[in-house]
Amino acid sequence: MLLSATGIVKRYPGVTALAGVSMAVEAGEVVSVVGENGAGKSTLMKVLAGDVRPDDGEIRLDDTPMRFREPRDAIRAGVVLIHQELSLADNLDVGANILLGREPRRGPFLDRVAARRQAAAALARVGLADLDPSRAVAGLGMGTRQLVEIAKALATDARVIIMDEPTSSLTDRETGVLLDTIGRLRDAGTAIVYISHRLEEVRRISDRVEVLRDGRHVGTLVGDEIERRSMVRLMVGRDLVGSDLRADATPTLDGPPRLRLFGIRTARFPNRTIDLDVRPGEIVALAGLVGAGRTELLRAIVGIDPMLGGVVEVDGRPVHVRHPADAAAAGLVLVPEDRKADGVFLEESVRDNLVIPGLRRHARGPFRSTRHETRAAAELVRRLGVRPPRLVHPAGGLSGGNQQKVAVGRWVACEPKVLLLDEPTRGVDVGAKAEVHALLDGLARAGTAIIAASSEMEELLAVADRVVVLHDGGIAGECPRAEATESAIMALATGGAATEGEAA
Repeated sequence: MLLSATGIVKRYPGVTALAGVSMAVEAGEVVSVVGENGAGKSTLMKVLAGDVRPDDGEIRLDDTPMRFREPRDAIRAGVVLIHQELSLADNLDVGANILLGREPRRGPFLDRVAARRQAAAALARVGLADLDPSRAVAGLGMGTRQLVEIAKALATDARVIIMDEPTSSLTDRETGVLLDTIGRLRDAGTAIVYISHRLEEVRRISDRVEVLRDGRHVGTLVGDEIERRSMVRLMVGRDLVGSDLRADATPTLDGPPRLRLFGIRTARFPNRTIDLDVRPGEIVALAGLVGAGRTELLRAIVGIDPMLGGVVEVDGRPVHVRHPADAAAAGLVLVPEDRKADGVFLEESVRDNLVIPGLRRHARGPFRSTRHETRAAAELVRRLGVRPPRLVHPAGGLSGGNQQKVAVGRWVACEPKVLLLDEPTRGVDVGAKAEVHALLDGLARAGTAIIAASSEMEELLAVADRVVVLHDGGIAGECPRAEATESAIMALATGGAATEGEAA
């Protein structure tokens, strides 16, 4: 084996992140590592790349025992980790990023000709032969930035490239380009270790899949065994709620809408207006390509961004939203897209994150009640399945999926009349995704009106009573649940018309 890990153990206070995990990858092989959030995937990758020192176990490269004390040791040995949060320097150009710390020199001076030649060669290997190495990184799209990260790894003569959720922020087209690049690297003999919650990607590119659960290796899938049902069963140890979650749902269709939007204009699309009603107990999925205006609409509704015009009504009463606090007071709340920047307080405890929106509810007179807050937070942790279930644990120490549960749960506790969610399960594993979907279904059945913006087609079709499709800042059309198909939604999202019989 080119790279192997045997019996890897890593403990943190109160938590065993890895309990004797073993895996290996050959040259010219793509091995995917899947598991729920908190299963130990990222910890294992950091051990392989020298970011984290294991408490026990052995790493071998070309059958030679290795001790990586820091990432630089692993890079010198040819093992590079590309983190989910990209590490490019926006103030530098593409070539400078690729060669950072390894710039060719002629005497004491930078050899600019050699630097450009080396950067161009690395870019060509990832299909970016037309990208000028002198172009600023700050102006690149997420897909191109991801490929530049891979070029940067290749410039170090990497033999093993580890990718942690590389497509979580990419469009479908950018994802396709990245997966094609991975295929070319495999054909050229590079070993790829790939982490993703998107199981269709895993099925498409993997030669082998290693499954982790609760810090342990629980199975290996190869060839025809690599299919969604088998991966899910190993990951979560149970069957999940299916796509018929809302099949018997009966939103309240008589009486006034819970949420009414009339003539909404956003700063991004000042010449387009949006009219939309959402009934009590209804889940409306907001679809559209990147840049269609989904995020802008949700942020304007709750007062994060200015609304240039229009009326927002909750239960028939106009809501004058100048600030998110105005929206929250009316029972209208948003779970934002970027959980790290806007969704949770990373340095605060899980308990404080969950109870902050409802401090008055738990207070006794003018004072906070730690006892009532702890009881409420513990119930939410149980209900949401947050792992590890430790209320004093800093939210920033949770896995991405568990952070997302906290971001959703803090508003669920407020029992909002209208819940808006922007990419509610981005970066969330299949088990946590099913739990979030079940949570939304339960809220809807209790009468909450829900709008969920998502770029994942499977999610749209799983949770929606109705899919409303945006194109260039306006509503291009909508599909009721019984008639919503991928082709109908994509036709509307690209500015066309849905196939007859597939959309209302």
